[in-house]
Amino acid sequence: MKTIIDFKEIEYRHLFCRVLFVGIFWIFGCSEETINDLDFGTLTGNVVSKGDNTPLKNVKISTSPVSNTVFTDNEGNFILSDIQSGEYSVQADLLDFQTSFEPANVLEGRATNIVFELDSTSIENKAPLAPNLIFPEENTDTLGTKVTFQWSSSKNDDDEINYMLELRNGASNEVTIYNEIKDTLLVVENLTIGSNYFWQISATDGNGLPVKSTLGGFATKGNALNRFLYVRNIDGNNVLFSGSEPIGSTAAGLNQNELQLTKSIFSSYKPVKNNTVNKVAFLRNVGAETHLFTMNLDGSNLLQVTKAVPLAGFREDQLGFSWYDGGAKFYFANFNKLYAMNQDGSGLELVYQTDASIFITDITTSSANDLVAIKTNDLEGYSAKISLIDVNTDTEEQIIISGEPGAIGGLDFSSDGLRIIFTRDVSGAENTEYRQFDSRIFEYVIATDVTTEIDTSKEDGTNDFDAQYAPNDGAIIFVNTSNDGVSENKIYRVVPSDNNRKQTLFYDAFMPNWE
Repeated sequence: MKTIIDFKEIEYRHLFCRVLFVGIFWIFGCSEETINDLDFGTLTGNVVSKGDNTPLKNVKISTSPVSNTVFTDNEGNFILSDIQSGEYSVQADLLDFQTSFEPANVLEGRATNIVFELDSTSIENKAPLAPNLIFPEENTDTLGTKVTFQWSSSKNDDDEINYMLELRNGASNEVTIYNEIKDTLLVVENLTIGSNYFWQISATDGNGLPVKSTLGGFATKGNALNRFLYVRNIDGNNVLFSGSEPIGSTAAGLNQNELQLTKSIFSSYKPVKNNTVNKVAFLRNVGAETHLFTMNLDGSNLLQVTKAVPLAGFREDQLGFSWYDGGAKFYFANFNKLYAMNQDGSGLELVYQTDASIFITDITTSSANDLVAIKTNDLEGYSAKISLIDVNTDTEEQIIISGEPGAIGGLDFSSDGLRIIFTRDVSGAENTEYRQFDSRIFEYVIATDVTTEIDTSKEDGTNDFDAQYAPNDGAIIFVNTSNDGVSENKIYRVVPSDNNRKQTLFYDAFMPNWE
């Protein structure tokens, strides 16, 4: 039997085997490697500060591509174990130091070591410029008790600058520090009157040591010539000031040698000086109460006199008190009761009392005759009466004015004890706002029982308030202001014996006292 060979079929079978072999090789020879087949190594290192090679702990070590994140130990060492071999960028981060990068080639089964030297962020920081003192100027000796300190900026880069003012009183060596100042000026109140001061500004951006200015010096004015006391409203609070005689008749000559005596964070008013004890007494709001205080003529040695019994009655701005017994004691009122108290706050004694519906609002005394004059009024401030009383017998001895409609105030004795001045709103208006429309000054002579109006050349639409005698009784000081209740107050002096010559003493001021 003859065999016939089909070469074409053989060729096809041969091709099929070849394709099958290549496919099996591709399947088994080109399959993806498993995790166990990868190469791993170890990365170690050390981190120190640049310059002194101090080991740095708690430095954060990370890599790119991402692997593990670790932190350096107390010796600045770190280790990244079992990371895939290859090229990495290694990063070191630590607060207050500049971030650093180092390349690393991790090899299979081997440890690769790198070292970081970190620069402090303060290396690139520009230190602040030294501040230059602008105000007060060196050796200035005409400043009051409130000073606005000013200096130049110390900024030298984008860092925030904090300033510190160091202020030293040359007389007492007391040093006051004002920290965390963001601006290049600072207002300081209640400096000591007539004292030398030294001041210096320090600037810091939080990196490195503070940079200091030169030392500056100045002096505050003395109060030897300040015989006037008065009140000014600052940011809603009443503040006590002293001042001296005006220079000339222009506005620039007013408010001479003005010195602030009390802090503007408190409301203080009704100042009354006593020359015998060289003290100033005044009223101050303490919480919801009104209390009597004393201080030295320069504002020092503050003492709260009343404590258990405050001053109280109709409107705190109408309340009054009086020194007596050569400055050793006070009279003050709490609603319908008149009290006496020693200058140091001891010896509280009830000395006079009215009906419960009648308030004792103001008191004045005379050292010449020991007379006591009081002003009383009803709950609304009206039905006012001024009378002389005898505190020893608890009796009313003489009525100065009574039965007139409208408001009465401004009570003061002449130094010879023979006359009393007061103010009265002749419009007779009585309203819930206690607004006055035509308040004028009157003088009562005790011996003759005669009352006379004092001509102050008052303009229409204005009120005269807070009248007081001059220390020599030769003049009267008072406040004049518009009856709109919001306009500026000015303190004037009028001299009756000189055709009622009128002179402006202080502007933006009220409640004057002249002893």
